[in-house]
Amino acid sequence: MASILDKINNKELINDEVIATDLLVTSKAAVRSYAVAITETASPKVHKILKKQLDEAIDLHHQVATYMIENEMYHAYDIEEQVDHDMEKAELALKMPTKK
Repeated sequence: MASILDKINNKELINDEVIATDLLVTSKAAVRSYAVAITETASPKVHKILKKQLDEAIDLHHQVATYMIENEMYHAYDIEEQVDHDMEKAELALKMPTKK
C-alpha cells in the first residue's frame, strides 16, 4: 500500500501535517489489521503477541491523534471545521503535480 508520502512529487509540500496524517492513517490500518489477525489465530502464544502489538498500535494512534488535535491539524470534535480543513487540503492536492 502506497502511503501519502509516496504520492507527493514535490518534496517541499511535505510538512508536519502531511507526515502526521500519513502516520495516523497507517496506525489506524495497523489497529484494524491486528484486530483481524487476533480473530484468526488459535494459538494462545500468537494471540498474546498480537494483542500486545494491537495495544501498541492503539497507543500510537492516540498519540498521533492527540498531537494533531493539539496542533489544529485534526478537528475531531468539530465536524464542520474538519470538513473545511479537508476541503482545503483536497484543493491543494488537486493542484499538486503527479508522478509520471
